[in-house]
Amino acid sequence: MAEHGGEANSTGNVRRSRLYDYADVAVPDWRPETTGDPDHRRREFAVLLGEFRRTAVLVPVDEDEALLAADFGGVRWFYAFSDEHALARFALARGEGGREWAYQRWLGARLLDAAVPAVGVPCGVALDCADGEGGVLFPPVRGIVPDAVAVDVNGDGGTGDER
Repeated sequence: MAEHGGEANSTGNVRRSRLYDYADVAVPDWRPETTGDPDHRRREFAVLLGEFRRTAVLVPVDEDEALLAADFGGVRWFYAFSDEHALARFALARGEGGREWAYQRWLGARLLDAAVPAVGVPCGVALDCADGEGGVLFPPVRGIVPDAVAVDVNGDGGTGDER
């Protein structure tokens, strides 16, 4: 196994860890007019990220006040919701619409800059995850979470893509 989770093949080339693929997920391809222009999609995502960082979101908590999260694809994802209706859709999708859901309000920036690094494993935020294409993933990559916990940054601050 190579540094940062990649595996060397028979020619000595190192394949990247699947976590690096989350960097591509961070740029959703959900608008037909942006399909052919990755720079435009990145700019749109940057605007969305900035808006998320400045907005208070609802984060469900358990009986110990711990933030609810799920592990998927080698990443822990905090659940966050833009409003109570989005949280209710999530509860119904889980078949748990009949119980009371406790939540805290967190600024998106605080989730990404403080909560995510405190987890100790690759972690991101899933916003409105019950809303299909209306939901957004903020994966643990450079530019979204602090570089110290981004999966696409080497220990020396590089991206791992330098050759």
